[in-house]
Amino acid sequence: MADQYDVVVIGAGPAGYPAAIRAAQHKLRVACIDEWKNRDGSSALGGTCLNAGCIPSKALLESTELLHRAQHEFAAHGIGASGLKVDLAAMQKRRATIVKTMTQGIAGLFKAAGVTALAGHGRLLAPGRVEFTAHDGSKRELLAKHVVLASGSVPVELKSVPFDGKQIIDSWGALELDAVPKRLGVIGAGVIGLELGSVWRRLGAEVVVLEALPDFLPMADGAVAKEALRHFRKLGLDIRLGTKVSGAKRAGGAVEVEYADASAATQRLVVDTLVVAVGRRPNSRELLADGTGVKLDERGFVVVDDACRTGIDGVWAVGDLVRGPMLAHKGKEEGVMVADLIAGHFGEVNYRAVPSVIYTAPEIAWVGQTEEQVKASGRPYKVGTFPFMASGRARAMEAGAGFAKIVAASDDDEILGVHIIGPMAGELIAEAVLAMEYSASTEDLQRTMHAHPTLSEALHEAALAADRKAIDIPNKAG
Repeated sequence: MADQYDVVVIGAGPAGYPAAIRAAQHKLRVACIDEWKNRDGSSALGGTCLNAGCIPSKALLESTELLHRAQHEFAAHGIGASGLKVDLAAMQKRRATIVKTMTQGIAGLFKAAGVTALAGHGRLLAPGRVEFTAHDGSKRELLAKHVVLASGSVPVELKSVPFDGKQIIDSWGALELDAVPKRLGVIGAGVIGLELGSVWRRLGAEVVVLEALPDFLPMADGAVAKEALRHFRKLGLDIRLGTKVSGAKRAGGAVEVEYADASAATQRLVVDTLVVAVGRRPNSRELLADGTGVKLDERGFVVVDDACRTGIDGVWAVGDLVRGPMLAHKGKEEGVMVADLIAGHFGEVNYRAVPSVIYTAPEIAWVGQTEEQVKASGRPYKVGTFPFMASGRARAMEAGAGFAKIVAASDDDEILGVHIIGPMAGELIAEAVLAMEYSASTEDLQRTMHAHPTLSEALHEAALAADRKAIDIPNKAG
């Protein structure tokens, strides 16, 4: 006889595990299936984000930023830091410990909430029916009133540059290198490529980043992208735009990469290790049996409405598996929304206020529309910016690079987008998200008292600058 549940969630990543926990909080009987396996064959909850993405990358970024600061900033503070030594094994052990602690934490949360965790593969057979295949190959069927598809995403593999798991690797492999490569190539100048490139550049690798697009960070505000490119190149990342990689092969212990540069001339790059970070695709393969009725688009995303309904009664899909930015927090909110809706409660995700963060140095964060998007819409707008160089707190931190920028409507003063490049941008953006959630105006921020001296004053001054009322910078005429 098949096991029966109110909700079965397929996937225990940042979209799936919150869905399972919230459903259990509503007193529903819940099972959550996840097929993640570590290099040693052990199972773990948390998906790519926790095991091979968001969390381990931030651990290495933090460690290497401390190294960079000790090498380049401590002297300005009057602190001598000679004879610095990097113990990569200890650094990697710290990363692994953080990951293990966090994944075990989810197991503890499941136990406390009463969620049944199942290690293996889940496949939707039909509405209300899920096939569970354990890692030992045994199968059984689960019955559920509702099924939430949350199987996440996987790295895109280039046909011309197939992974070999040794010298041509994906982002997971790049997080677990046991030695610093002398020469590192990265294909893709997106979030993952920039973060990984930053980690290994700080540790001493010569890093070349090849990006197919002619523009740098096209999803970000143009002024932010321009500032970021300048700083990354200054920090030693060799970023080459408009490049088309045609192939790569191992030769003589190295990897030879062939690509066409922006002028279409054929170029050759020799590196010790090549990281392919050209994006991710939905992990929808082997997820749906024939005849489920659930639709996939041409890129493999599950088709859903704004409430993550698939159009098939009792079947939902969330996170990287569906449209929208592939962001852990977006998936988490979708998972919670779906669980609330299943339980008969109100649930909603405001897709106009989804923050994005790149955890480089300087850090980059934004929410809402870019200036280019607002301009293209034809809506009259105004802009206010404030450089961190004018922030007393940032200067005290030796972190004066970058700025905060606010784009707002000229007619009703509503904040349409906020863009930050500078210290702690990922933390500062939360105020902007809250402001946009409540449709705040620049005047609302202008009239909100910010503690002094803090980095958050940059948002306050940017809001003032939108109306040429800034106190701590000259106001431009206009």
